Amino acid sequence: MPDNYSIADQFALLSKLMDIHQENSFKSKSYASAAFNIEKLPVQLETVPRNELATQKGIGESTAKKIIEILDTGKMSSLEELIIKTPPGILEMLQIKGLGPKKISTIWKEMGIETIGELLYACNENRLLLYKGFGEKTQKNVADAISFFLKHQGHFLYAEIEEYALHMNEVLINKFPGYNWALVDAFARQMPTIETLTILTDASADQVKQFMQENSFELVEADDSKNIYKGQEQINIEIITVKKQDLVTEQFKLNASQAFMEAWEKDFPGAINNMKNDVDAFKHADIHPIPVYLREDPRIINIAKNYDFNDIIQTSDIRGIIHTHSDWSDGLNTIEEMTKACIASGYEYLVISDHSKSAFYANGLSEERIKAQHQYIDELNSKYSSFKIFKSIECDILNDGSLDYSDNILGTFDLVIASIHSNLKMSEEKAMQRILKAIENPYTRILGHPTGRLLLSRQGYPIDHEKVIDACIANKVVIEINAHPRRLDIDWKWIMKAQDKGAILSINPDAHHVDGYKDVRFGVLASQKGCLKRTSNLSSYTLAEFEDFLVNYK
Repeated sequence: MPDNYSIADQFALLSKLMDIHQENSFKSKSYASAAFNIEKLPVQLETVPRNELATQKGIGESTAKKIIEILDTGKMSSLEELIIKTPPGILEMLQIKGLGPKKISTIWKEMGIETIGELLYACNENRLLLYKGFGEKTQKNVADAISFFLKHQGHFLYAEIEEYALHMNEVLINKFPGYNWALVDAFARQMPTIETLTILTDASADQVKQFMQENSFELVEADDSKNIYKGQEQINIEIITVKKQDLVTEQFKLNASQAFMEAWEKDFPGAINNMKNDVDAFKHADIHPIPVYLREDPRIINIAKNYDFNDIIQTSDIRGIIHTHSDWSDGLNTIEEMTKACIASGYEYLVISDHSKSAFYANGLSEERIKAQHQYIDELNSKYSSFKIFKSIECDILNDGSLDYSDNILGTFDLVIASIHSNLKMSEEKAMQRILKAIENPYTRILGHPTGRLLLSRQGYPIDHEKVIDACIANKVVIEINAHPRRLDIDWKWIMKAQDKGAILSINPDAHHVDGYKDVRFGVLASQKGCLKRTSNLSSYTLAEFEDFLVNYK
């Protein structure tokens, strides 16, 4: 039988959902008041005769009827109806500190955001600042509250957990000198999302257990060879203990996917026995060493017979910043500030790609503002001799697949990045119709974040990757590898296929402030998993090569 607290919770939720759906505000307030009063009652409502419920302090006839319904069925039909009409992500937002129903209503109804991940990304793009009731401080508080909430969901972006993982491993190395410690498995293979940090060691399991528990790590699971702990970061830390002589072999196994190991053991039985290091295993197999980040797909084993992986993309190979936003749309920094940060980091060029006019939520550029921005960029370029700012736009792909401006306006840009930002709930047929038409537009030079996904937050719209890749090649359109850690889109699993077919890809940070340039590294880490070569990456072109690309790759 429901107690007063659970009954009050239902009334409180009903009130909040009514406010979110912008329903009768008088009723909403009365239900919020009822929730407050029910919690304060000195008696449990289940013990009160039904005909006396309406006489209790703060409870009227309407509220009493709903209480009876809850007592009889455990539910309130009016609340259930609203829950059905409310996206799960909106319900989840009610758990975020600092987000009340009215703000959530604005986020959903006006911004078109339905998940916490989308909201965090919008905070990173400063979109909340464009709406009444959301100042810079509020936006930061919302972003901080969401980050805290997501930390408790068990899955983490690689970028979120990297610093902690390295620190944790270093702490153990310092605490147990003379023993071997290694981060292995998903983290070592640079997976975009991490559920468990796995650490391999030859230290004593009992000693490690004592240390972890003394430092407030909860023992979640235990057996003879591994213990799983959880600390304040809320990520599982799996510590696997093996004998010293087995360390190298176990590390090899843990640093490979199951499919890779099955193929390896079939092709090279015994190759990892009694080896001193990874190199011994590959020498025994008579193939080139395969980097840990590539030990996912077993097909890489055959590639390693003839390819040494020496030209796989590295962060140092990135020569220019393509796809960045300034304060002309939803970025934090001026174009000049973005430029100076580029130069200070050793880059050779910057491609400014503010949002187009349909992205009203991001202060997208009108035709008049485009002309003004281009004039401003010309003025800035006159100040630099060996660095160049290019005029670009992240142009919305509209619902029918057309781009956001007329051909006359599109022709004024050095290059156009075409991306989908609206009406994301599509069938594959609809998504492909929009994307293919945009790819075929003669002004499209880069297809931005091809699936629109947000890792751990929003699945991308369904696309036929093969057809998209083929269309980009046929129309000489570059495929973006969006380096934002929450996007990493196109997924690394399709990079090798695109590259082998002859596509040009581009690791782009989609930066909305100068610190966003650092995300290039996470795009590189993901691209390495797809075996991307520096020669296939547009942002690895020198300034001269990039200018030649703009002229000749049409």
